[in-house]
This record gives sequence, structure tokens and C-alpha cells, in this order.
Amino acid sequence: MTQTPFLSIVAPCHNEEEGLREFCRRAVAAARSVAGDAFELILVDDGSSDGTWEIISDLAADVPEVLGIRLLRNHGHQLASTAGLAASRGERVLLIDADLQDPPELLLMMMPIMERGADVVYGQRTRREGETWFKLASASLFYRALSRLASVTIPRDTGDFRLMRRRVVDILLAMPERDRFIRGMVSWIGGRQVALPYERDARFAGTTKYPLRKMINFALDAITSFSTTPLRIATWLGVVSAGVAIALLVYTFVRWLEGETVTGWSSIMVAVSVFSAIQLICIGIIGEYLGRLVQESKKRPMFMIETVRRGSEQAELPAVFSEMSASDRRAALDAVFASGEPPRSQKTSRIG
Repeated sequence: MTQTPFLSIVAPCHNEEEGLREFCRRAVAAARSVAGDAFELILVDDGSSDGTWEIISDLAADVPEVLGIRLLRNHGHQLASTAGLAASRGERVLLIDADLQDPPELLLMMMPIMERGADVVYGQRTRREGETWFKLASASLFYRALSRLASVTIPRDTGDFRLMRRRVVDILLAMPERDRFIRGMVSWIGGRQVALPYERDARFAGTTKYPLRKMINFALDAITSFSTTPLRIATWLGVVSAGVAIALLVYTFVRWLEGETVTGWSSIMVAVSVFSAIQLICIGIIGEYLGRLVQESKKRPMFMIETVRRGSEQAELPAVFSEMSASDRRAALDAVFASGEPPRSQKTSRIG
């Protein structure tokens, strides 16, 4: 059994071939500054269609601390992050994206805060470079709406960029939901969580992996995972609609008693359209929650790992790795690492 690393850095990657070597160089330098050689860098290829996996394989061969994980298909950012966290062994775990918008060097500022007793140190964005006004406005609206709707306090203007203690990671991995919203789940866990304000950089290379469609789906996952307020809104919409309908019925009956005929095809159609829209909205809200319950009830694996790369060797983890207990995952990982540390290569150009 190999020695447990002090620090694990987990980075999900999807079509990041242009900036991955630079990310590895900076992440390795930051990790060595705080942990010496007692760290691991876990790069998770989330079903990339470019040369991301080939670069990860090269980096794993060149840098002994790099562990490459290739998922069987694209699972999405949250599940790719979960796969990396499940494979991590460090006493402290840094979750960070590989696009270099979140600087790896902030690890040097996060670590002293954790030394003073924090369970989680999360990055809180004070400025976001290289993003459109629409992305900034929609993100601001999302975080403020979520803070009002969520049943737990989720800090505003934060992503998944955070340093966590092992116990927090183990609790996070024990949570079984498939539609995951990691930053909310970590907030739900509690403990002492401290913000580190920073200015978010523009992407080093490539394009965003969160177009509008994914942003909307992500927002729905976040709200339905941590709030039942939309269901209450649907209930109150129904109550208000029923009240309006009763008022219209009374008004119509009174006019009939007075011998006046109610006319106005347009007003009738407007009323029908309004009530139909409210009903469809309510059904849609209920359907979002019901659909998530159906997906959870199927108990499918959260993610599927195709292969694991360490040094010049490839290995496989059990097909049910995502469903294993913490102790079983550790045993499976120890089996992968049992062959000993790969020799340190003298080549450095591939991460330079």
C-alpha cells in the first residue's frame, strides 16, 4: 500500500487540449510549494472529442504525481468532478477547473486558512474577466435567486473551486443524488467554511463549456436539489387562479341576474389562455421534481470509468467503483497503485 498523499488536486477536463499542459505546469508548481512531493494531480477526461486524453496520458508518463482518469462518455462537469473526488486519496482536496480561470496559485493562500481550522476554503469571485455581459447578468441573477430559494445558505458568486478536508469529501461522496450541485452539497454539509475573494481570470484557451442550454439545466438542478419553493409557488398560483375564477363566476352570475348578456370573445380567450398557462407552468414544475425522482429511483451508476492512467501503465477500476463505500474505493485504488511509484522522467517540455 502506497503512502497516502497529503494533497489531491482534482480537475475535470472536457476538450481542454489547448491549455492543459499549462494548467498542469502551474498546478504542479503550486502543489509542490505546499506539499513537496506528497500530492497527486487527478485529471478527469470527461468524454473529450479532441486530444485531451492523449495529453493526459503524456503528462501521466512525464509527471509521477499525475493520475489520468478517462470516463466512458461525457457525464457532465458535476459528475466528472465527482469521479475525480472519488479517486482522490489526499487528506486535503482541491477541486478546480482546468481552464485556468481559477488560478492554481491561490492554493498557497487557501492552505494557511485551512491550517487555522477551516473545513472548506472556497473561492468567491469579486470580478470575472473575459465574460460577456449576458453571462455576467445571468450568473448574477441565478446566484441571487438561488440564495432566496435554497433551504441552505449557498454563498453568492462562488463556483466549485474550493479546498476541502478529507472528512468533507467523504461525506460529499456518501450523498447519493445523481443530479448533483456540488457547491450546494458542500454548503449543506456545514462545518467551518471560509471565503477567499479573488478576481477570476479569462480562459487561457478554448471556449466555454457552459452554453445557455447547459446553464439553464444547471440552474434547474441547483434549484430543485435545494428548494421546494417552486412547488409552493405552483400551489399559490393555483390558489390565486381559483380565486380569480370564482370572482369571474360571481360577476357573470350577477350580470345574468341583471338581465345583461356577457359579451366579449377576446376577454374569454384571454382568461382561458391565462388559466391554461398557469396550469401548464404548475404541471411543468411538478414534472421537474418528478423526473428527478424517477432518475434517482433507477439507481444507475453516477459515472463509468473506461481506464486509469498512471506512469506508462493503464489500469481499470471496478465497474461499480462509483457505488463503492469509501473503504472499498480505497482498496481498489491501492490495487492500482500497488506496482509502486513510476520512475520520474527527466523530460519537462511536455508540461512547459
